[in-house]
Amino acid sequence: MEDRLLGVLRSNRGEYVSGEELCKSSGVSRAAIWKQIEKLREEGYRILAQPHLGYRLVSIPDRLIPEELQWQLPAKIVGRKIYSYAATDSTMDVAHQLVDAGEAEGSVVFAEAQRRGRGRLGRTWVSAAGRGISMSVIFRPAMELSQAPLFTLMAAAAIVQAIRDSVGIEPQIKWPNDILIRDKKVAGILTEMKAELNQVHAVVIGIGLNVNTPRHLLPRLATSLSLEQGRPCDRLQVARALMIALDEFYARVKRGDARSIFKAWRSHSMTLGRRVRVACQDRHVDGEAVDLSPQGALVIRTDEGRMEQVTAGEVLIVR
Repeated sequence: MEDRLLGVLRSNRGEYVSGEELCKSSGVSRAAIWKQIEKLREEGYRILAQPHLGYRLVSIPDRLIPEELQWQLPAKIVGRKIYSYAATDSTMDVAHQLVDAGEAEGSVVFAEAQRRGRGRLGRTWVSAAGRGISMSVIFRPAMELSQAPLFTLMAAAAIVQAIRDSVGIEPQIKWPNDILIRDKKVAGILTEMKAELNQVHAVVIGIGLNVNTPRHLLPRLATSLSLEQGRPCDRLQVARALMIALDEFYARVKRGDARSIFKAWRSHSMTLGRRVRVACQDRHVDGEAVDLSPQGALVIRTDEGRMEQVTAGEVLIVR
């Protein structure tokens, strides 16, 4: 009943809806309507009540909750089921537990705060509680292990599209998994998978995005969408845009359209065409980043004149 009540108020947001209309749409008494209104107010919804006019939804809580994230979400796969936590150790850990339990692809895990959020190469991803977006998405693609790096490229292109669509800012991608605005990191991607022999069983993509994080809570070379936009951002709008973009790009993966994903990635790359130094375990590769391989490796024309493919490493943009 609460979902039906919220649906009517959302559809008429900013306008009063009579108690009689809410009773008819929800199939309950006026007393039950009042009880649900009070419950919604306790959850952070601002709802005005006016005699002879009814109820008006003024604002929704700034929380990444399933009821709001899924409201009229057009995605076909990503976001079909959403798990939301006030705090958890890591959304990646929760997602992997769901994978082991047989969770369907497209399920998304959100957390307002992570106690042990993690990034690439064993690093910690630190995000201010209630200020950013920490999410993990489950995919179950029918593909071989060699194709799995496509998912990091897919996620990067989707994040760029989501930021552009939700706040009008054009970010850039730094290979392999960073999203930057004006050379400052705004988002990171962590891709993990479960595979057996050469067959991928599941891919879990973790995304950390700084949305309304203030300067003093960010690392020196990081930024947030609100800082770049000059005003607070609607986190729900950004989170929904992320799911929509991931859903769109995953549809390309499923129909074998890797070409368009590479094209989207290249068009927003800040790495290609630049001189780079890549730290690869016990050595460095110096040269010009010229392209991506069909498997998503960074192709570098080294100072010695040979072409070398780097599948993992830390990239420093020299110029």
